[in-house]
Amino acid sequence: MVHRKILTALVFFVGLLAESQAMDALAQQPTVMITGSNRGIGLEFVRQYSAKGWTVIATTRRPMQAKALQQFARAQPNVTVELLDVTDGQHLSALVEKYDGQPIDVLINNAGVSGDFLGSGQSFGTLDYTTVDTFMSVNAIGPLRVTEAFYENIKLGKQKKVVAITALLGVHSFEYGNFPGAYWYKVSKAAMNAAVYNLSKEASKDGITVAMLTPGEVAVEKVTDPGPSFITPEVSIRGMIGVIAGLSLDDAGTIIRYSGKRYDF
Repeated sequence: MVHRKILTALVFFVGLLAESQAMDALAQQPTVMITGSNRGIGLEFVRQYSAKGWTVIATTRRPMQAKALQQFARAQPNVTVELLDVTDGQHLSALVEKYDGQPIDVLINNAGVSGDFLGSGQSFGTLDYTTVDTFMSVNAIGPLRVTEAFYENIKLGKQKKVVAITALLGVHSFEYGNFPGAYWYKVSKAAMNAAVYNLSKEASKDGITVAMLTPGEVAVEKVTDPGPSFITPEVSIRGMIGVIAGLSLDDAGTIIRYSGKRYDF
């Protein structure tokens, strides 16, 4: 009877030790925070960084509706799902308080809205001016708000990298895609590029690299009829993670495609 109690206690102790070692190993891994993680390229970022063993903070404005993200996170101890609408100051304050003192190595500002590119609301002559504030708040201002909120966490990280997911439709040298429509998307992404470029100059003083990444034409869930030029989320994210890994202060303020190609503003 005594031996059985000793054996039980020993098994319990070994279990606690293994759990403690696992938690220590997890704590030593780099940390990435990803906004807009519920689907598309955001969810693929979560999957691939999780597979690399990183600690992943995956944010979404509707956690209860993010079924694919929640299902993935339940099976991965290194993934935590958090509530965050990038336009909501209360959400940001609560999350900043929760992660006070937590180093963040890489912050990926992915949350965004696109709308119907060729729909009447974004086509000249029928522009819907009631939606422009949402586009600007999420796409242009969102990355600034999130980065400013978690700036101290990023300073604590070893890698000190911030990226914002942009689009060539917001790049002047690319002629904004050279097709009509998508006015609010193009304008908001162009504004984001200007904001992030200015941020990169400020952040460089603190040793933080800030850059913009373009994912390419990705066949995400909402794309019903992808053309031959489209790539899978796996290919896009694998490329962007490679670009992020190679970022240095020399890349501050640059626009880089998932393939590594660079663009002027």
